Amino acid sequence: MILAVDIGNTNIVVGCIKDKKVLFIERISTDQAKTELEYAVSFRTILDLYEIDKDTICGAIVASVVPPLNNIMTAAIKKVINNEPLLVGPGVKTGLNILMDNPAQVGADLIVNAVAGLKEYGAPLIMIDMGTATTISVVDEKKNYVGGMIIPGAKVSLDSLVNRTAQLPRISIEPPKKLVGKNTIDCMKSGILYGQAGMLDGMIDRIYEDFGREIPVVATGGLSGSIVPYCRHKIIYDNELTLKGLAEIYVKNTLEQ
Repeated sequence: MILAVDIGNTNIVVGCIKDKKVLFIERISTDQAKTELEYAVSFRTILDLYEIDKDTICGAIVASVVPPLNNIMTAAIKKVINNEPLLVGPGVKTGLNILMDNPAQVGADLIVNAVAGLKEYGAPLIMIDMGTATTISVVDEKKNYVGGMIIPGAKVSLDSLVNRTAQLPRISIEPPKKLVGKNTIDCMKSGILYGQAGMLDGMIDRIYEDFGREIPVVATGGLSGSIVPYCRHKIIYDNELTLKGLAEIYVKNTLEQ
């Protein structure tokens, strides 16, 4: 069994994988002010909640887009499982051919999702990850990571709208009563939910045009479950995609050596 941790700008996704099966997925807030002990306590609490004995965890892997937390997280995990985690980055084998101007700039989360996407769904493939940012990654028919798009996330857009207006309230991202809202809150709900869904549909259409045909689409991330059902394109929702990718990379760098 391995512990997999994905450090995002807003949330840290934590899960355990055993025999290629994700046993659980939990999220804790990303907080650069927390100490390694505080994160260690959070991990230990999650493991206790799922009745997982820390001694049954043979290793760990971390993907991060928050570099200041890397050393803190590594130390926290080592406190819990007494084992140094593998950090996704330069020198780590992924099996992914990245055709970018500067491959080192590609976020660890995007690489991990692409590795899982290829393993689970094949190529070509479009991958959408909806978190603090909404990222779209594209893998071609030769299994090359060819690039993508980075878009302000739904929550970031909503927070910006509320913070820059005097009368708009904070709302949750959920369906309005009707598409055409009859009050301010429903108008905001419709705008953020259907606006994000329409944006994804439009971006997918443009990628189809670029490829000259339709290709499969898979989505993951904390907000995907709320937005994807309202898209008109067929999009596979896979909440475990990132953890599956971390498990695959862990195997490539340990068991396959």
